[in-house]
Amino acid sequence: MHSRKGKGAARALVAALSLAIGVTSANAYAEGTLRIAEQFGVVYLLLNVARDQKFIEQEGKKEGLDIKVDWAKLSGGSSVNDALLSGSVDIAAAGVGPLLTIWDRTHGRQNVKGVASLGNFPYYLVSNDPRVKTIADFTDKDRVAVPAVGVSVQSRILQYAAAKQWGDKEYNRLDKLTQAVPHPDAAAALIAGGTEINAHFGNPPFQQQELAGNPKAHIVLNSYDVLGGPSSATVLYATEKFRNENPKTYRAFVAGLADAARYVTQHPEQAADIYLRVNGAKIDRDLLIKVIKDPSVQFKVAPQNTFALAQFMHRVGVIKNEPKSWQDYFFTDPATKDGS
Repeated sequence: MHSRKGKGAARALVAALSLAIGVTSANAYAEGTLRIAEQFGVVYLLLNVARDQKFIEQEGKKEGLDIKVDWAKLSGGSSVNDALLSGSVDIAAAGVGPLLTIWDRTHGRQNVKGVASLGNFPYYLVSNDPRVKTIADFTDKDRVAVPAVGVSVQSRILQYAAAKQWGDKEYNRLDKLTQAVPHPDAAAALIAGGTEINAHFGNPPFQQQELAGNPKAHIVLNSYDVLGGPSSATVLYATEKFRNENPKTYRAFVAGLADAARYVTQHPEQAADIYLRVNGAKIDRDLLIKVIKDPSVQFKVAPQNTFALAQFMHRVGVIKNEPKSWQDYFFTDPATKDGS
């Protein structure tokens, strides 16, 4: 799961990304240019809307800038973190788990911190095996798809759940069952059945597609239950250097994201159409609208309920630096001042 071949592929992906975007880390910090790495799923809807409606560019004009935004789609927090540290992208979008990992890794150096949340979404661990009703029912024969083994927010929440089930010393008990599979591929495998992947810790809309597409599919674990309520599972983050050297671009990005949050809240059906258009997604429109309108989903840029996971990760030793509050790993900004 952590093979040399896998690491080599990740490095190759980052190199290809640098060439595709057409820039190098040498010119990474030019006010008015912005490179954003996103992933798969409705949790990235605010970025889709900001892109489609050109909210970042509009906010840039208020700052006196003609901002050029480049978008790259990756899979898994490891690839996103590698892209950020290599200078291939300026803003990274991934789970709270990858944020805490890179915050810890760069503490006192690049000082990567959170920029904003992409909203609160419950993440479901879904199985198509009727035998598996709780995580205690998993055996060595089971295989759980996650976007990145060990470091994705799904992996960290699964570890947190394992620690609650068997104690902190057993937090990684289920890691050996996990495999890195992009969400679209994992969902297809779970719906079809008959593959070695019989569970998927995913995100919207893939988890809803699984539940609707396979009569055996059912929820084994809800992230909100593990974390103690609604929480920001997916966030945006950047290096201190980018933020300091590009204050206007940075402000325009955060403002554009806030514009997108208001748009989605006020126009959920139009937001669904944007998601379908930007991603070329084949998901049923009615199902997508249902996901966006779900009362448990909240589109807001201030992070919520992230600190419990941070404390857990430090407690079991996967991050060395102990955060005293959520503000240790998020930049201080007016848009996120009410976070947690």
